[in-house]
Amino acid sequence: MARRFGGRFSPQPRLDGTDPRPPARPAPGEIRHPLESRTRWVTIMAIPLLLSAFWQDPTGLALQLVAFGAIASGMWMTREGLQAEAAYDARRVARRPAIPRKLFGGILTGLGLAIGAWVPGAEAGAGVIGVAGAVLHWLAFGTDPMRDKGMEGVDAFQQDRAQRIVTEGEAHLKAMQDAILRTGDRRLEARVGMFAATARELFGHIEDDPDHIAALRRYLGVYLQGARDATVKFADLYAQTRDPRARQDYETLLDDLETEFAARSARLLEGGRSDLDIEISVLRERLSREGLRPAMPGPERPMTMDDLLIPRTGEKQRR
Repeated sequence: MARRFGGRFSPQPRLDGTDPRPPARPAPGEIRHPLESRTRWVTIMAIPLLLSAFWQDPTGLALQLVAFGAIASGMWMTREGLQAEAAYDARRVARRPAIPRKLFGGILTGLGLAIGAWVPGAEAGAGVIGVAGAVLHWLAFGTDPMRDKGMEGVDAFQQDRAQRIVTEGEAHLKAMQDAILRTGDRRLEARVGMFAATARELFGHIEDDPDHIAALRRYLGVYLQGARDATVKFADLYAQTRDPRARQDYETLLDDLETEFAARSARLLEGGRSDLDIEISVLRERLSREGLRPAMPGPERPMTMDDLLIPRTGEKQRR
């Protein structure tokens, strides 16, 4: 029976069965857009253009081949755009894709349909079919993300630096998971997968707040690189010897690393909560000095939005 993995720094589930933790950050290769399969079907439906080309004259052959190539290229661009959109949606802080791939995919698809429908003397009809195809592409796949998300107040240079370091960390995790496959042990594969999930949680904190990158760079670089090298050596040794002592030492190493990574994530959360408490305290003090709310000694009730926007009755009478 499957058992939930937990530890010293793992939050406990609530009594009502809900989990207070946010969803685990997926690996880059696990992010899928629900509409990706549509691109494959559109490409398959364009195959008759490719097959019928060989029964045409040279001009018709070239046109049919170009039409199929344009539609296939448009679907490839659209699939890349859908993957970029899925990665954009999976992050709380993200930049818009640099290239609007879905837009270019729609243009190529419409162009391919227009070329495939072209016959001498019916150019207008082919143009109408191309425009209709581009519009249907837009309705089926939507548009590319055109705005940055959560980038207000974030240093762009630090964000790019954090993204590069996270990409390097993901490469180390991928190498670890590939290396442990050589052991043929499903429990070890799952153990490495749990460590990778803990490390990706720290990756998410770095992407959301890249100001902590200097303090955590050795975790994302040196420690992960050391874990990768240790995993490669252990996999080669264990695949040949099945040494139980080597396995125990390796699992202990993963336990220590996972505990440290989880502790760092917890400290980042606590640090963010402390910063928020300070900001709230400063705001309350300023409001009290401005006479918008009376200073209340001792414990206070939590401030609501009404306290900020609606003046109190006594304040209105004095004014």
